[in-house]
Amino acid sequence: MEKLTLNNKVKIPIIGLGVYQSNPGMETENAVLEALRLGYRHIDTAAIYRNEESVGNAIKKSKIPREEIFITTKLANQDHSDTLKAFNESLKKLQLDYIDLYLIHWPAEQRLNSWKILEKIYESGNAKSIGVSNFTIKHLKQLLEIAKVIPVINQVEFSPYLYQKELLDFCNENKIQLEAYSPLTRGHKLNDKKLIDIANNYNKTPAQILLRWSIQHNIVVIPKSTKKERIKENFDVFNFSIKKEDMKKLDDFNENFRTCWDPSNIP
Repeated sequence: MEKLTLNNKVKIPIIGLGVYQSNPGMETENAVLEALRLGYRHIDTAAIYRNEESVGNAIKKSKIPREEIFITTKLANQDHSDTLKAFNESLKKLQLDYIDLYLIHWPAEQRLNSWKILEKIYESGNAKSIGVSNFTIKHLKQLLEIAKVIPVINQVEFSPYLYQKELLDFCNENKIQLEAYSPLTRGHKLNDKKLIDIANNYNKTPAQILLRWSIQHNIVVIPKSTKKERIKENFDVFNFSIKKEDMKKLDDFNENFRTCWDPSNIP
């Protein structure tokens, strides 16, 4: 499993399973167990997904040593008033002694105060890394002015159809790893003819091309699926490379296409 090294020297698997909108209970458990069986070692959840407990159950059932699995969860918007309590609740639901990566899920108004608490959690060792999600360049600049600990990750929606190059460049310059959610555009663009044409040249699926494009930009990807065949397909992206000219074509697919919320209007 290919890994990237974060700015605090922690290593993160470049692909993980996202469980956004996976139903709590057996749907999430089975998806996580299947992913772990196939070789995934990175699971991304959040308090707001309401399935942290199911992720924890799957990790337990898998019998895979804890240190081999990278677990991310996130601080929900409504929990900024007591960030430490929210973190401890996530830890309890996941049935873990520590979390590999804890993120501020959204640039909420109290984000700078919450970051100071995340720094304390990091210092305690209960979170091995801390970062943010859905932060624009503006939000990152505000954070970097007060941060004693530089966020290791900014998790945002990212794909060739939402190629946020300025944000990627800013993160790279500041040693913040970019991580892509909805890297498959939630399926909206998988039937795009120009994408299919490129996929056919490599005998790969459109989804595999989208994931490989992110990976070749050194971006961590967390595709979500609960279907066994899709979980397997999404992981089968390490036995080929997209040529330079095709990467350039994919870069030019950008149309600022979002499937999720747009954080750019948040002060």
